[in-house]
This record gives sequence, structure tokens and C-alpha cells, in this order.
Amino acid sequence: MRGKTGRPATRRNIQALVLRLARENPEWGYGRIHGELVGLGVKVAASTVWEILKTSGVDPAPRRTGPAWPQFLRSQADMILACDFFTADLLDGTQAYVLAVIEHATRCIRILGVTVHPTGEWTAQQARELLDRTLVWNQAHLRRVLRQYETHHNQHRPHRSPNAAAPLKPLPEPVDLDQYHVRRPTHVGGLINEYHLVA
Repeated sequence: MRGKTGRPATRRNIQALVLRLARENPEWGYGRIHGELVGLGVKVAASTVWEILKTSGVDPAPRRTGPAWPQFLRSQADMILACDFFTADLLDGTQAYVLAVIEHATRCIRILGVTVHPTGEWTAQQARELLDRTLVWNQAHLRRVLRQYETHHNQHRPHRSPNAAAPLKPLPEPVDLDQYHVRRPTHVGGLINEYHLVA
């Protein structure tokens, strides 16, 4: 009697978790979902995550739902700050890095800093994925939001390198999902989702 060939079927609890993460985080693509699973200790290939989403009729690429940017601006323009981080080529051959914000209600631009030697602080520009969806009231609020984002980014959010691990958190050993419940604590008023296993 011949055995089955090919990859074994993905367990239903893994499929359900993939679809849950996609539903609760509509801007996440299959790579981000895969990274979150790896961070939980769920051993699954990124291609399997892509296949689960595609088979279920969910686009494996991000930005599946939500208002378009112009709609969002019109509804919240009075209180939105947009952050931009860009480079400028200088005549002496160097590149300057600029961090700026714009107040959408007034269109007032504020240049927060310029440097030719960006440090780790300058990489905080990646937080614009959060700031584009956050109403920032004042400087204290901005500091609090950025601190929460920094903690999430460094201690939880999976990265493409190394091996989908967060910078300050090693990957756990593989786990059996049947022995755990997956909990979702949120931060920054529900804009940042994290997932943890609970026995």
C-alpha cells in the first residue's frame, strides 16, 4: 500500500489562528502574520500562511480593508499630524536625513531635525505606520505613543531578519497550539495588537 506524498495538511487550529490574525489585523500581509506565528512558537512556513489566506479568499497582501487615505483625512483632519522621514542629497556628496511633521488642519510643517549621521533614534520614523492612524494631542502624548511603539517594535514585532524575531526577544521553542490559548493584548488605544500564549 502506497502512502500519501507531499506536505501533510496544516492543522485546523493553525489555519484558524492565521485567519484570526488576518481578520483582527487587516493591514498585515502574510509575512507579518507568519512572523507573529513564529514569535509565538508556531512552526509554519510563510508559504503555508500565504496558501491559507488565498484558499480562504483573503488577499495575502496588506491593506485589505479600511478607509482610503483621503477619506481618513477628511474625517479626522483637525487633529492629525503626519510624519515624514526623507533624505536630501547635499552638494558635498553627503546625504542629510530630515524628520518632519505636518499638521493637516493648518498645513503647518514642522522640521523636527536634520542630521547627516542618523542614530537609532532616527529609525523611529518607522513608527509612521502607527502615527498615520493616531490622533496625537500633544508632545507628552506623542512621547507616550512612541515609547509604546518602541517597546512593541523592539520586544515583540517580528522582523524579516533575523528569522522573524523581534530585535530584543529571541524566538521561542516550537509549541503545540492545542495546549494553549492565544490572547491579544492591545496598546495605543487598540492600534497595536500583540499575541501571547496562555496555558
